[in-house]
Amino acid sequence: MSLEAEEKVKSDLGLIGLAVMGASLVKNMNSKGYTVSVFNNTKARTDLFMESADKDLVIPTYDLKDFVESIKSPKRIFLMIRAGDPVDQVFERLLPYLSEGDIVIDGGNSNYADTVRRCTYAKENGIIFMGTGVSGGEEGALKGPSMMVGGSLEGWKAVKDILQDIAAKTKDGEACCEYMGDNGAGHFVKMVHNGIEYSDMELISETYSFMKNALHMDNDSMGRAFEEWNKGELDSYLIQITSEILKKKYDDGSYVIDTILDSAGQKGTGKWASITSLDEGVPLNMIADAVYQRFISSYKAERTEASKLFDKAKADICVDDDIMDTLAHALYLSKILSYAQGFDLMMRSENEHDWVLDPGKIALTWRNGCIIRSVFLDRIHEAYRNDPKLTNLIFAPFFKEKVENYIGDLRKICSLCALCGTPAPAFFSALSYFDSLTSEVLPANLIQAQRDYFGAHTFKRTDMEGTFHIKWNESSGDISSSEYNA
Repeated sequence: MSLEAEEKVKSDLGLIGLAVMGASLVKNMNSKGYTVSVFNNTKARTDLFMESADKDLVIPTYDLKDFVESIKSPKRIFLMIRAGDPVDQVFERLLPYLSEGDIVIDGGNSNYADTVRRCTYAKENGIIFMGTGVSGGEEGALKGPSMMVGGSLEGWKAVKDILQDIAAKTKDGEACCEYMGDNGAGHFVKMVHNGIEYSDMELISETYSFMKNALHMDNDSMGRAFEEWNKGELDSYLIQITSEILKKKYDDGSYVIDTILDSAGQKGTGKWASITSLDEGVPLNMIADAVYQRFISSYKAERTEASKLFDKAKADICVDDDIMDTLAHALYLSKILSYAQGFDLMMRSENEHDWVLDPGKIALTWRNGCIIRSVFLDRIHEAYRNDPKLTNLIFAPFFKEKVENYIGDLRKICSLCALCGTPAPAFFSALSYFDSLTSEVLPANLIQAQRDYFGAHTFKRTDMEGTFHIKWNESSGDISSSEYNA
């Protein structure tokens, strides 16, 4: 066989990991005309996948060496495997078969810090490593996900056409796949995306809880409410699927939602976002509270016991005829504030990692394919396009007007939740964040005074420049903590 003929039977790229996301991505690639070599550690998984695969466009392999050799050079290899050590292990196994300029794309939910490390290690070995956040679940992987690409610019140029081909498209045909920046930037943006997702899901679940426990609505009524909301400014993927979930029944006519245990799992990205916000000194309380609420949901036994021990002394509440509008406005405003926190984290973190993140481009990438896709992402893109130096999303004219119009609704829903004993930590976090951000003076002066009192931590004054420490009482010392190292 001639070299030219041999080259024609090779695949355009390879994919390792044939679980739900990987298998769906291969079918997506095939639908765009790409031939894909596949490998899975478990032979049975590969065989099962091949039963439904397009055999003209999929090359099954059962050995890593054969897998790599079946791909055109430079090799472009997608990893869709569990984050953490498995990525390092598979990459080490691949290295002996890779050549300079070959590209490995990690499409899993990897920690961005791991991706930074892997990019450096790969470069030392002449290989290009790309950390790519892939969002959209099984449906997105199959029909077109949102993709947040990080790594070298050289690597992006080599994979751009393929990734943008398989990515989700906006109504005007733009691909929801963009280059975020060097090394871990793609996985960092995906981490923040998932953090916002945590917050969004928590807000919707609290809305459902208020409807059910305070307004005593049945599942069909709640489903119809979310369906109606999805026709307006709350239009989003999560609102849409919530309406479908609430109305879904088993064959016997009972509701599926009523049989699902109230204990939510998580895979770590929300936690990573919260930890990163602490490291960077950025308030991300809505996302952190959403993570904590998943933790406490797992305390099923304790919650059951506590519910029998304590009387919440719930108050009867009176609601107006427009309560559903009030609730919708509170949810919409809280979502805005959650996005504001997420974008704030990204913008304040870029200098730490020597990235240049484009918030408008990020918003465009999330417009379709991803879990948090929603109609107001166009508004976010517009806000940053009009003011690239925007310091907080709620300062943009469109969102400022929404805040002014809806803040009273958020206060009302928080008050009603408190009165009737319905937990709503994300709603309360949204309100606390707004009230703190819009307070010219906070009681932090007292905290700093306390720190100086017991630890000589010093303070700054409002009426003169400099750093100060005073002798608060006879037992206080004259030396401030800034004058020694603990």
